[in-house]
Amino acid sequence: MSKVAVVMGSTSDMPVMQDAIDILKGFDIEVDVDIVSAHRTPEKLFDFSKNAHTNGYTVIIAGAGGAAHLPGMVASMSPLPVIGVPVKSSNSIDGWDSILSILQMPGGVPVATVALNGAKNAGILAAQIIGSSDKCVLDKVILYKEGLKQKVIDGAKSVSGKK
Repeated sequence: MSKVAVVMGSTSDMPVMQDAIDILKGFDIEVDVDIVSAHRTPEKLFDFSKNAHTNGYTVIIAGAGGAAHLPGMVASMSPLPVIGVPVKSSNSIDGWDSILSILQMPGGVPVATVALNGAKNAGILAAQIIGSSDKCVLDKVILYKEGLKQKVIDGAKSVSGKK
């Protein structure tokens, strides 16, 4: 069974990151959640990042605000795919500092980056990555996307009055 690590720089990121946790649980994917600060607990960051693949994780979702070094630092030390969630925090410059810190990674250290506060999409992307080799998860992703399609169709009917 695949397992996803959801890490964030501080507890203040939890309201945003909860969306990733919820969507992963909705796909019946095991999730471990932790606070790992790139700046305040670098030893914990190193240990987590270097050992994530041997600890059974398939994907890492890392959320951070402000300088937002967590996703890139995790990606620099882990062979696993890392999805970065820029978080608009109280010390943020409208979130742009977080977005650019996560998005502008050097060649060789990729971080898949979602929209500002886009933890839900990070969870979906993690499920899609896992679904590429796990048919059970893939089937759940397909059903989820069909549900999105149906919501649009139902919404169009309600707006247009057509059946």
